Amino acid sequence: MESRKHLYLVDGSAYIFRAYHRLPPLTNPEGVPVGAVYGYTAMLWKLAEDLHKADGPTHLAVILDKGSITFRNALYDQYKANRPPPPEDLRPQFPLIRDATRAFSLPCIEEEGLEADDLIASYARAASARGWDVTIVSSDKDLMQLVGTSAVGGGHVDMLDTMKNQRIDIPEVVEKFGVPPEQVGDVLALMGDAVDNVPGIRGIGPKTATKLIQEHGGLEQALAAAPEMKKSKLRESLIEQADMARLSRQLVALKEDAALPLPLEDFELGPIPPEPLGAFLATHGFTSLQRKLASAATLHIPEALAGAVSAGAQHGGEQHSGGESGSAPAPASTRQPLPDWPAIDREAYACVQTMEDLQAWIARAEAARLVAIDTETSALDSMRADLVGVSLSTGAGEACYIPLGHHGLDMFAEVPLQIPREEALAALKPLLESDAVLKVGQNIKYDLTVLARHGIAVAPIDDTMVMSFCLDAGRGEVGLGGHGMDELASRHLSHTTILFKDVCGTGKKQVSFAQVPLADATRYAAEDAEVTWRLHQLFAQRLSDEGGTRIYQRVDRPLVPVVAGMERAGIRVEREQLATLSTRFAAEISRLEAVIHEKAGGPFLIGSPKQLGEVLFDKLGYKGGKKGKSGQYSTDQSVLETLAGQGAEVATLVLEWRQLSKLKSTYTDALQAAINPDTGRVHTSYSLVGAQTGRLSSNDPNLQNIPIRTEIGRQIREAFVAAPGHVLLSADYSQIELRLAAHMADVGPLREAFEQGEDIHARTAQELFGEVTRDTRSRAKTINFAILYGISRWGLAGRLGTSADEAQAMIDRYFERFPGIQRYIHDTLESVRARGYSETLFGRKTWFPRIASGTQAERQGSERAAINAPIQGTCADIIKRAMARMEPALAQAGLSRVKMLLQVHDELVFELPEEDVAAATPVIRAVMAEAAQPAITLSVPLGVEIGTGPSWGAAH
Repeated sequence: MESRKHLYLVDGSAYIFRAYHRLPPLTNPEGVPVGAVYGYTAMLWKLAEDLHKADGPTHLAVILDKGSITFRNALYDQYKANRPPPPEDLRPQFPLIRDATRAFSLPCIEEEGLEADDLIASYARAASARGWDVTIVSSDKDLMQLVGTSAVGGGHVDMLDTMKNQRIDIPEVVEKFGVPPEQVGDVLALMGDAVDNVPGIRGIGPKTATKLIQEHGGLEQALAAAPEMKKSKLRESLIEQADMARLSRQLVALKEDAALPLPLEDFELGPIPPEPLGAFLATHGFTSLQRKLASAATLHIPEALAGAVSAGAQHGGEQHSGGESGSAPAPASTRQPLPDWPAIDREAYACVQTMEDLQAWIARAEAARLVAIDTETSALDSMRADLVGVSLSTGAGEACYIPLGHHGLDMFAEVPLQIPREEALAALKPLLESDAVLKVGQNIKYDLTVLARHGIAVAPIDDTMVMSFCLDAGRGEVGLGGHGMDELASRHLSHTTILFKDVCGTGKKQVSFAQVPLADATRYAAEDAEVTWRLHQLFAQRLSDEGGTRIYQRVDRPLVPVVAGMERAGIRVEREQLATLSTRFAAEISRLEAVIHEKAGGPFLIGSPKQLGEVLFDKLGYKGGKKGKSGQYSTDQSVLETLAGQGAEVATLVLEWRQLSKLKSTYTDALQAAINPDTGRVHTSYSLVGAQTGRLSSNDPNLQNIPIRTEIGRQIREAFVAAPGHVLLSADYSQIELRLAAHMADVGPLREAFEQGEDIHARTAQELFGEVTRDTRSRAKTINFAILYGISRWGLAGRLGTSADEAQAMIDRYFERFPGIQRYIHDTLESVRARGYSETLFGRKTWFPRIASGTQAERQGSERAAINAPIQGTCADIIKRAMARMEPALAQAGLSRVKMLLQVHDELVFELPEEDVAAATPVIRAVMAEAAQPAITLSVPLGVEIGTGPSWGAAH
């Protein structure tokens, strides 16, 4: 008996725009844009991989739109009239996408005068009438009309949404529309379609349309029943706009009887000649896919393509990121010539207060395929803030504000007209989750969390703050400022934005944003969205021109939603344990104060630098006191450590007092206040732009400065605990900076030691001192790290407690034994002096504008930072890549209950059920150890140390 045939029809047009927004603006060796082409090729590959694991097709074809004019334009000349033309860099890619399809030797079907949906409908009906099963690879709601079993041949039609990995059958259609597939067209006719400019009936949304069809059984029945309905705006609309509803029904109906350009039998899958595909991949420089193709003995869909996309989609085309393989000289200025945009006009912004206006703005955003978004809230804490409003911008001069939670200054004030929050968010959700529309935000991580708390998973995204950081990290040192919106607008757009204090006030007179009048709120919020849109246009071009695409697209951007998820997850802390520590610290602080006062010969304010300096240098007569411009002595950490090393007991006690006071105020007291009452957890906020080298920084509260190797630090970490039935798992890179130094500086002895699993500090001690003792190993450890930070002879002497000459002799001996380190330092400084920036293995630039300063202290400080930046920055890049890959790897292993909670320096902290530890440990270790691949192949292994326990202290 002949096996049942299964036809897959791929909605290629939808794939194109998904690919365009999800991949960077790559170019091929000829300079032609191919980002969408590469993404499209990888998505076909991924589809094949997934089909190999499931119920694969016997026949397959890709369906594309031929042109923008179809028979529907003759019915209604405004059909799709509000869709803008494709982006300039996408247009030349359309014929290449057809070439990509044919390179796979797959049928590529398109027909003048018909949309891809009509061809899909005609083929689906023809195949199902012959008893074939049909799967439409798309999430297009119009195609859901086709789902079901054919009454003629018995073939069944369903859909596959590859982005959500979800099958769409009759139950899913009913869940979405409230009606079976055969009535979806009636619902669409009533509600219209803003994206395609199908008019529908004004004022009727999805809920009302569904209700009408459910109650009356169809469009014509609903229209016929309208005169008998009670008087209402709905009744009038149905009567007055009945003809428009019927026209809309024609527009949304799929043509199911079109002549088939190729017979179904031509879609049969079989061996694929490798030559056309190989030639296509080589022509456009898709090297990752070429390697996968070369490793396949024979080509079939899907067997030969299985597994290829995992490398290709993430790492392919890395050589073609806007010419970034070379090292361009530092641009003289970050200021670009501005496009011919209209001036920012705050009075032109729209305040959206009705559902009809909101749907129109959603349609504009969907048509534009890119929208800048911003949320306005009641507080800075994204886990506690109430959502007050949302602003959108679709272009220069096009922005609106959607108020959702405004009220008056008191309970008697009139509440302004607003769309009910849940209704507005329900309307915005498809837009904000659409794969075909890029959402752009300034520090969008905050907005992701706010909207996630309302059930909206915003994607795909771009972040102008992170884009700015990838372009200009370090440039703030010469007055270019940071990466906040107000600074960026001034620097790049020559525009002064409205400040928050301008609308909400300051001090005791400050009001919540929910109390700001709508006119003022609209000007402020919509301006933020428009400025973000404009900045994105500039930064996207600069990333391509200046070689920043790779680090942004492959390291930083994927991390934004990951970090937002970690912040939402939070971590449990034991309030009682923290309170006990606070009490203990308070007692010890009090004891230290008494001892310090006794040693100093009387009481004084220990926390006052002025009084402390007078006690140390005037009253007690310690040497080395230096007064600053203010006329008072410096008593910073380094001064006190120097005095303590010289035997000054008071300085030693003050250092201990300071540490305990800081730990008490910063952690044991502050963490209790930081516990979220709704979750019972502490939710830190990570900054992706807080550290010049690319490392994440933790704020509110800062969880990265808890002492690592002290008993006090361990006690604080003991207060961080797992949920009942769970444990915490700590995964820490072992000596990653030294490992990278061995690779980047090509230090043979160090590489060899890491490859053989030796104690690296013992190996260094042997090389430097000829023997390994506790003392020589300790000294070797200090030297290993100090050299990488460009330490001077004086600095090393201070750390080792030796003379400057002895320290210099150690440095000389170190360079003699490890000449690669000296060569690395020399070459790095020469490069930074020539280009103005250092670069990590992954292309992250850090600028050093004071590297040639005439001031010795500034110049030497820049030199020390420049030596370490490529190493520390590469560490940051690697752990970021590991974080971005972690959730997919765990999910693939069936470990979705494992949650990543914290990132602290080179350590990741997870919470997981106890029974998942054994399975999760090798997955986590592998992801971290292989995070650099395949972009970078390291000559040393990355070691990962893993521990578990009921608390962070026990796991670390």
